[in-house]
Amino acid sequence: MFISTRVRTLAMRSPRKPGAKPEGLREARDEISGDGRILAIIRRKVVMKMTSKIRIWTSVAALSGAMLVGGVVIAETSHAGAKPAAPLFASEPKNMAMAAPPAMTYAPLIKEALPEVVNIASSRMVHHSEEESNPMFDDPFFRQFFGDRQPHSQRQQPQQRQEKEQGLGSGVIVATNGYILTNNHVVDGATDIKVSLKDKREFTATVVGRDPKTDIAVLKIDADHLPAIPLGDSSKVQVGDLAFAIGDPFGLGQTVTMGIVSATGRANLGIEDYEDFIQTDAAINPGNSGGALIDGRGELIGINTAILSHSGGNQGVGFAIPVNLAKRVMDQIVDHGHVVRGFLGATIQDVTPTMAKALNLNDSQGVLIADVTAKGPAAQAGLKSGDVVTKMNGQPVADSAALRLQVSQTDPGTTIPLTVRRGTSSLDLNVKLGELPADHEKTADGTAENDSLQGLQVAPLSPATRQQLHLGDEAHGIVISQVDPSSAAGDAGLREGDVITEVNHQSVSTVDDFTQAMRNAGSKAILLRVVRDGTGLFIAIAPR
Repeated sequence: MFISTRVRTLAMRSPRKPGAKPEGLREARDEISGDGRILAIIRRKVVMKMTSKIRIWTSVAALSGAMLVGGVVIAETSHAGAKPAAPLFASEPKNMAMAAPPAMTYAPLIKEALPEVVNIASSRMVHHSEEESNPMFDDPFFRQFFGDRQPHSQRQQPQQRQEKEQGLGSGVIVATNGYILTNNHVVDGATDIKVSLKDKREFTATVVGRDPKTDIAVLKIDADHLPAIPLGDSSKVQVGDLAFAIGDPFGLGQTVTMGIVSATGRANLGIEDYEDFIQTDAAINPGNSGGALIDGRGELIGINTAILSHSGGNQGVGFAIPVNLAKRVMDQIVDHGHVVRGFLGATIQDVTPTMAKALNLNDSQGVLIADVTAKGPAAQAGLKSGDVVTKMNGQPVADSAALRLQVSQTDPGTTIPLTVRRGTSSLDLNVKLGELPADHEKTADGTAENDSLQGLQVAPLSPATRQQLHLGDEAHGIVISQVDPSSAAGDAGLREGDVITEVNHQSVSTVDDFTQAMRNAGSKAILLRVVRDGTGLFIAIAPR
């Protein structure tokens, strides 16, 4: 339907019938009748006007064409012996990298890359209940005709049935002995995986390992002497670089689309746990997942993963996992059977401009330590809640996503130097990373900011409240007992059950402490430290 609609739209853009004359001439003919001389004069004027326009556009086109050929314009003159006009460009481009390629085709490059990209067909068994497949059975209007008038909660468990679900995706051959990179979501839960090569050969693939945190999976087929794609260096990819996406969209067969690198380092999209995407406008559609994103040299720079779309189809915003990240994950899977990551032992969050004011920072660069794991690497190195990490390994830290990615890609046992801002002091701390346990790493929730705490009610931590919130006897602070969702406090991200432990770095244990601390804050920005579900985080409140 999409293709038909597009075709119709394009057809509507060219309504002129074959053989139709220009509009001005047709109007002149309709208005003049009975006088051949007047008609001839008007026709001559119209034709002369149109001819003049054609000459102007021809001149412009010729000039443009001359400008594009060799970067030099040689102007013809209508008088013999006249001096030629000065060239508009230098005879040689200043930057040879910007010169147009001598052959305006990428066919040789694409021809070599196509055999290195494969089609992946997976199947899995899914369970459906009869009511899931027939939702009308849960409608009271229809149920009266089938005799079952019991409430849904009192009915017996509906009968389950199995269905075989088919999935299509793409993959990239990265080793001649049959190792293939693809997306985890292409093969997740699959009971059968078939890999089809460009030469029509088909293999059953085994899953060497998967990493849901980056959406990378490694497959192996029993084959040798396969065409393997050369790996590029995604750290050198720049915005504006040429990019080709190769895959099998919609099961149509191998398809190549072209664009540029639109952005690098895209993160905080909520697609994966670890994000450092290359963004491209090369068309990526369903079925392209796991396919190759290559550069103008034919080297792999990314694994196509996701699109940002309101329609489900390509809208010019596609994302690929950088090949450097994908290769590290693949090496870990092949060597260890799973991915080994460094572990800092801290809950981190971005520094907002309001937080920066509350922390007396000149800017919002760096990452805030919201909480530290007891006896973890960060705690043992001396990191504290409220510290702001500004550098790792001597390089500035942009945001929490970048710090998490850097730590995760560092081997456990490695000692990393951190530059930390604590109050008005700058500290250099050395942290020996541990190994990340499964599902242990946390990032503090993002927080909204507002200018007051109206609509907030607090209460002391009673024994019953401690038990309800699973807090130990050593916990201190006050608990938020009620938040008006439409109030400033609700907009700021505070929730019922949050335990406020600090106001502007001052510890609070009672409601009176909290009230006094708020008075002392005056009109300055307020920084609250709260404990939510056992994890500490900061929430900044900006004054008006």
